Amino acid sequence: MMNQKNLKIQSPKNEYETYHINTRKARVIQNIKKDFKANRELYYISFIIIAYYLIFCYKPMLGAVIAFKDYVPMKGIWKSQWVGFKYFRDFFQSPYFVRLIRNTIWLSLNSLIFGFPAPIILALLINEIGNKFFKRSIQTITYLPHFISMVVICGIIKDFTSDTGVINYFISALGGKPVTMLSVPKLFMPVYVISGIWQEVGWGSIIYLAALTGIDPQLYEASYMDGANRWKQTIYITLPGIAPTIIILFILRMGSLLNVGFEKILLLYNPGIYETADVISTYVYRKGLLEFNWGFSTAVGLLNSVINFFFLIAANTISRKVNDTSLW
Repeated sequence: MMNQKNLKIQSPKNEYETYHINTRKARVIQNIKKDFKANRELYYISFIIIAYYLIFCYKPMLGAVIAFKDYVPMKGIWKSQWVGFKYFRDFFQSPYFVRLIRNTIWLSLNSLIFGFPAPIILALLINEIGNKFFKRSIQTITYLPHFISMVVICGIIKDFTSDTGVINYFISALGGKPVTMLSVPKLFMPVYVISGIWQEVGWGSIIYLAALTGIDPQLYEASYMDGANRWKQTIYITLPGIAPTIIILFILRMGSLLNVGFEKILLLYNPGIYETADVISTYVYRKGLLEFNWGFSTAVGLLNSVINFFFLIAANTISRKVNDTSLW
């Protein structure tokens, strides 16, 4: 006789719940299939985007294990000898450690302090222009440097800052002494930051101009009736209206704070100004590609990415607690 304790009797309530769950799953699957048929092209495009990020962004992350191995190309990543945190210790004990960290932070902070507000100011100025032709002309002129090749940009900078360049021509006219600016260590930072603003200010203002269009015009009309001038309208209406956009972009900028322009510095600097121009990314390039020390360069690059990650988390957390605006 079968033991009654081993019998599994399903109650009507359990039968109803099981039926309800299965019905809901079938309905979800049916809706997905229906939506896929209706938006097939969009799904195909999204598959391409997902594949791009998986192949070129997430898959290369597996190569970060090289930072903990004595990587030999003939052996491959997984068969190379494990060395643990050896390369991290070597970097911290390197005579260039303090210089690299100082230069990277100094260039990043100056680019953030002077470069981040520049597109906001430009967008506010363009927004006040009434003549559409003049407004579009200013936008086009400021956008153009972004689309010029970095090699060409650096060539222009070298020509302009040479002792016979345009900038030194004006310096001479004002009674100053011409000097090749990229050969003077203390002048590298101003040249880098100012040229970066010139190159990206127009492109960066696009998103702020788009945010400005979302502000209700009736707010300006009401403030005008109350006697507010242009300056007060900017302070109390325009800036608060685009504040969420500014905060989000600032958080994203903090996530790449230590990722200064690698290509630009590489094209502009020389051994004579390593004292102020050499940064983490250029050091990684020299150690990895020129000296074939892949493990060491990967360790330094991984450390740089981890620090940027913590900056991003900190900026997002502080922003969420202070003004309830955050990425997540």
